[in-house]
Amino acid sequence: MRGLPICAAALALAAPALADNHTTPEQDAVAEAATNFMAAISSDDRTLLAELMVSEGMIFVHNRMDSANPRLAIVPVADHVESWKTRTADYEEVMNYSHILVDGDMAQVWGPYSFTADGTLTHCGINSLSMVKRDGAWKVGNTSFTMVKPSECMAVGADWVEGDDS
Repeated sequence: MRGLPICAAALALAAPALADNHTTPEQDAVAEAATNFMAAISSDDRTLLAELMVSEGMIFVHNRMDSANPRLAIVPVADHVESWKTRTADYEEVMNYSHILVDGDMAQVWGPYSFTADGTLTHCGINSLSMVKRDGAWKVGNTSFTMVKPSECMAVGADWVEGDDS
């Protein structure tokens, strides 16, 4: 789906922004959980991520900022949420939920995103959120994401970001 990005300020609009508006109630619930995750990134409360992620999960960072030297970092969620608590910048992540797949207690949310720190676009990429339903609530189990330079945002589908030559 290409269209309006879903951002933290649009919690109530998450479900209708999905492709063709043909969503199931469970896809809507997954979209809401993903939107809450994006909102936690923007929140001043640095403890919210821990509530929305499975502590045993993993984060896979496919860093392509230097195309000649792509890197893969694998970070345990527990380590990430601890380091997140000490961060002081004003962050915002905007994601377009291109695809939401649900099968029982597992789901996948996929789509382009943009990331800013203190109002400056730092990178864009593709998010892949593996969601799991635990105790009746959807949480991010594992996540993989690519990181590309701001000048490559349009190429990954983050078409709401204005071009940058950096």
